[in-house]
Amino acid sequence: METAPTPAGSPPPPVHVAIIMDGNGRWAKARGLPRTAGHKRGAEAVRRTVEAARALGISYLTLYAFSSENWKRPTNEVTDLMGLLRLYLRNEVSNLHKNGIRLRIIGDRSRLSPDIVTLIDESEAKTAGNTALTLVLALSYGGRQEIVAAARHLAAAVAAGTLQADAIDEQALSARLFTADIPDPDLVIRTSGEKRISNFLLWQSAYAEFVFSDVLWPDFGRDQLEDAMRDFHGRDRRYGNAPG
Repeated sequence: METAPTPAGSPPPPVHVAIIMDGNGRWAKARGLPRTAGHKRGAEAVRRTVEAARALGISYLTLYAFSSENWKRPTNEVTDLMGLLRLYLRNEVSNLHKNGIRLRIIGDRSRLSPDIVTLIDESEAKTAGNTALTLVLALSYGGRQEIVAAARHLAAAVAAGTLQADAIDEQALSARLFTADIPDPDLVIRTSGEKRISNFLLWQSAYAEFVFSDVLWPDFGRDQLEDAMRDFHGRDRRYGNAPG
């Protein structure tokens, strides 16, 4: 898997792209298939999109794979999703490693089964030195919960006397998020036509550009990623500054 050079005169790719993968269930329903079939096709879209991100020179790709709210789904569906996660970690990590891709997992691991946590630890360790692309999977993840956990860490440090309350600033809180060593996303994409962020990277997306695609996640791939990047490059990113 080769990384394509940026054509002369073309803008550089966004450093960090984050995607809310939505539409597996609707894709399956439209075809008279069980939701499991949609999730399986969604896993294929993950593979295509990771390959495309690496080829296009994106440095960080974060995928919203399983939210903290997804635990409320029917038990059978959660079981199927966890099974797909196991398969991905067992079967795809060697390919990621071969292609120089680092795997990172963010989220509340305490709710994951011990064997999945072990697979995560092994996968992260195996790929830790890779630099072609960092693939971040948000699992059992919620943006509000992440901020609450960071606030608790800050409060504990103040109570212990290792941090002064007036020393708490944006940098101090950012340093206690799951993404402390990952740059904030430049571009956030949501598939399936929905136009909300669903508790995803709330703090980190403060100045991200958002692209909402009508394509259902199982049909997403390089063409759709490039479309979103073209939209991104057409934006005037002022970070709160007055318009020119």
